[in-house]
Amino acid sequence: MKLIKRLLQIFVIGAISVVLLPGAAALASTSIAWRLKLLKIKLSGEIPEIPFPLLLKWIRPGSPVNLHHLAYVPNVNASITNLISNYSDETNREAAAAGARNFGRICAQCHGDDAHGQTGPNLLAAISNMTDWKFFSTVKWGRPKTIMTAQPLSDLEIWQVCAFLRQSALDAAVGKKDSDAQFSSFQPVSPEMLRSAGQAEDWLTYAGNYAGYRHAIPNQITRHNIQHVRLAWAAQLPSDGGFQESSPIVVGGRMFVTEPPEGVTALNAKTGAVLWEFHRPVPRNIPQCCGSPNRGVAVLGKNVYVATFDAHLLALDAATGAKIWDVEVADWRQGYSMTGAPLAIDDRIVVGIAGGDFGIPGFLTAYSASDGAQQWKFYTVPGPGQPGHGTWANDDSWQHGGAATWTTGSYDPAVGLIYWGTGNPDPVFNSKNRPGDNLYSCSVVALDARTGELRWYYQFTPADDHGWDSTQQPVLADIKWQGQATPALFLANRNAFFYALDRRTGRFLFAKPFAKQTWASGFTEDGRPILLPSSHPSPTGAVVSPASNGATNWWPPSFDPKRNLLFVPSADTADIYFNIEGQDYHEGRSFLASGFERANNQPTTLAVRAIDVSTGQLRWDSTLEIGGGEVPGEMGGVLSTGGDLVFAGHGDEFDAFDADTGAKLWNTPLGGVIHAAPISYTFANRQYIAIFAGRTLFVFALPPEDQGTGARVSHTKNKSGQR
Repeated sequence: MKLIKRLLQIFVIGAISVVLLPGAAALASTSIAWRLKLLKIKLSGEIPEIPFPLLLKWIRPGSPVNLHHLAYVPNVNASITNLISNYSDETNREAAAAGARNFGRICAQCHGDDAHGQTGPNLLAAISNMTDWKFFSTVKWGRPKTIMTAQPLSDLEIWQVCAFLRQSALDAAVGKKDSDAQFSSFQPVSPEMLRSAGQAEDWLTYAGNYAGYRHAIPNQITRHNIQHVRLAWAAQLPSDGGFQESSPIVVGGRMFVTEPPEGVTALNAKTGAVLWEFHRPVPRNIPQCCGSPNRGVAVLGKNVYVATFDAHLLALDAATGAKIWDVEVADWRQGYSMTGAPLAIDDRIVVGIAGGDFGIPGFLTAYSASDGAQQWKFYTVPGPGQPGHGTWANDDSWQHGGAATWTTGSYDPAVGLIYWGTGNPDPVFNSKNRPGDNLYSCSVVALDARTGELRWYYQFTPADDHGWDSTQQPVLADIKWQGQATPALFLANRNAFFYALDRRTGRFLFAKPFAKQTWASGFTEDGRPILLPSSHPSPTGAVVSPASNGATNWWPPSFDPKRNLLFVPSADTADIYFNIEGQDYHEGRSFLASGFERANNQPTTLAVRAIDVSTGQLRWDSTLEIGGGEVPGEMGGVLSTGGDLVFAGHGDEFDAFDADTGAKLWNTPLGGVIHAAPISYTFANRQYIAIFAGRTLFVFALPPEDQGTGARVSHTKNKSGQR
């Protein structure tokens, strides 16, 4: 019997080869591999939803039914998606227009000219709760025991109609104003609520809690029902630029998002309808290295706080969007800007600054939440007479030293310390013009939250000449280290090493590589990296991993305290670093003393990696993309949840992984570049997952019939002791 089955498999695969032969010249080995893998899955009895003849038809090159993902996640609802999704693309807009014509020809008689329903149901309402496959299969084969019969449309025409309906549903949801009476007042957010953030239904801080976890306790959406998740609503924001990096804040059914470079919008977290909008014009000639993003707001009391691109900090009334106060944090003409979300602590708002490539001296500063009065300021480049000044050996190199603080830090209320990462030193890429370690660049600094006084620091990359900012998210949790319970700080660094430090003192515990690196052979006992001589830039160019963009970047990781795993968006890349004569400092101009270019002959791998924080060892690695110089080394952030899931995005794809194995369980293309980090919140007993792609905020949830008993929220302490 086994021999007969094996012969049958050989015969079928041989027949398939004949089917594929006309397009074989166009197929790379990887393209053949997934098709053979899919055939093996089908022959094993899986994916019964697809008849074998249609499978043979649809695996041919150029098929309008894309089965590639099905070979790796054999679930039709999770893996078969409409290729017509990016409506900013002219070709896809034309396809959606063709879908409108086919809808009018075939479907409008039952569902109405505007798809709002007639004798048939409202399709604009229905399509948000349907997977692409469910729509496709319903139209292609009809639904038994209903009046819905198979429709006379080709495979491509079905997808075109699907694209038309999805775009119509999105257009109908965008821009609605909400006058719901429940939003007439705003329940103040207390310091106690912020200290317990991450244990309730709302998403109150940039990372979900002060410890930087970006982990959601609700577990209504799980690895067992993720394939049923649907788009609940979407909101397209008229922000500048091609993509958003904002991380929403959710309080009591209100969602606050930023619109770079200067706007804030409040939305109904259940429907996406606009509650209010705030806009404040900023100068158009602000120096910028990397666009003008804004990564989010902070909430405290009755106010929302936002840092603007022209380096102002504003307080807005959370109920109405009215401006309460506005202070200038720095002069944008000098090269300063602000792109990170503020951090609200007790009665103050802590903010960092951007502009580190323009020769500005970096700093962190705190303002009174009530009136905007400055409370303290800490410079990340120490001046004469201050500890660390001697690490800038040239007499005046410190004056334009960089070390910006352009992302958001973490906070431990138990010890009263703020932990914040700092950026690269200036001039960028060449340490010869600034001999010494260049403190406190490429470091994490621990500051007293009340005074701004430096308690300790650790420098990840002394005298950096690769542009490896250390502005990644610090994560705070407790581990067993050498038999002792140790309050630790973890940071997966841009330089490709994962670090563990004692967060009370900054003592180095260990560092392990989590991505490809060719610049250090190890570490001294006190945590100083041992450099490889070949890692420095040279006149002819030195190929070094990671690339200047980093093995990770500002993209926030997430930490699952139950598993003790840190999930990190990772990139294996390389650049060619040059040592050339740079320009002199000029106010408001980029301050470079060298350069780099992509090493296109080196492979690039994008992945989500799970790191055991107790040891630094990789638990799993889920590869997202492999290629050469054509693969952009860019990703979005990560979210883990109590439903044993990890959410992450890259390119225009949004994925969900099994938290224990890294297996991809769900995927949906969103039609816009994902540079943001996802969040999760619960409202009216329904869990939502939100992510920006391009300029559109997409919010997902289970359909009402699949919500079961609702999200269960635990309020017990986790392993780290954080609440």
